[in-house]
Amino acid sequence: MDSLTSPLAAVHPEGTEYGAAQEAHVALRYTTLDEEYTAIRERAAVLDLSGSRVLEVSGSDATDFMQRALARDVEYLTSERCMTSLVLDEEGLVVDQVVVWGREDGMLVESSVGGGARLLEHLRSVAGEDRVEIKDLTGEQVLLGLEGPYAWGVVGRLVDGELAALPFESVVDTTWDGVDVLFARTGVTGEYGYKVLVPHDQAATLWAKAVEQATPAGHEALELAMLEVRQPTHHEHADGADVLTMGANWLVDITKESFIGRDAVLAAFSGGATRRTVGFSGGDTVPAAGTPVTVGGEQVGVVVHAVHSIGLGAPLGLARLDADLAAAGLRLTVGDADVTTLTSPYVTPKSWSTPII
Repeated sequence: MDSLTSPLAAVHPEGTEYGAAQEAHVALRYTTLDEEYTAIRERAAVLDLSGSRVLEVSGSDATDFMQRALARDVEYLTSERCMTSLVLDEEGLVVDQVVVWGREDGMLVESSVGGGARLLEHLRSVAGEDRVEIKDLTGEQVLLGLEGPYAWGVVGRLVDGELAALPFESVVDTTWDGVDVLFARTGVTGEYGYKVLVPHDQAATLWAKAVEQATPAGHEALELAMLEVRQPTHHEHADGADVLTMGANWLVDITKESFIGRDAVLAAFSGGATRRTVGFSGGDTVPAAGTPVTVGGEQVGVVVHAVHSIGLGAPLGLARLDADLAAAGLRLTVGDADVTTLTSPYVTPKSWSTPII
């Protein structure tokens, strides 16, 4: 399957930097990371999310199939709701983190940025004899996002002010400039968040209108803002960690009678994780993934992912630590730097104290 490239590249700002995010070739940065991060945290940012594949699952067995394929319960997911879930393999390892949009005749499954090819292959491989059709809508629909403490104002000016105050994870069929679109209240940065699924031919026009109201923010700024509120990204499961080790329990419903990977998840829960994932900050240099974490010269963990946090003004990362050290406020050593473990969120979003008016 070919790498995904943005259908909006022709209307991206001049000088946009591109790079790989799993299978997708995405806009990493349009201008500067500082400017784009500040837009997410202080104003409103518009996101090109075309690196996420949107899959349409339909057919008489669609609900039963998705109930088996997803780690969360979607049996009663209506066409007015969406939810985030993990998709696991039989060993309980993460295939992808997805957003599932309820539809009258099935569901839409939104992959992580760059995770769609693997997700599509997995879903088709486990469909078996189920009477379902799994269609990749890439080339037909484009996903755009808005994030920021004042993103609701952009929604009002672009689409409809009443949509800005929808309950979290609401989905609405609406129109923009006479075009049918699918609108959702979402959010992955701790700020107010929205998504619009728009037909391919109208996507560039909507993007152009959106950038008149909000600052384009690339993948780097988005992932940084996600990390600061401990929203999982693909970096956390790239090393094959299980759900318990990742700390992604909230994306799994073990009360479901059956789903792919359930036995492995239950076994992990029963046995307890030997390592847990904890946030840390400190030092002057961003440590590479795999950097040892030590206490008194003894290795107790390893860095999973780290970046420079603009919100903290210091390196921020995640580490897999021995389970008995999975706590906030501990002083550890990462490489040669002293760091402190943290409780999330690591940065307090402005939206938490900013009302929608």
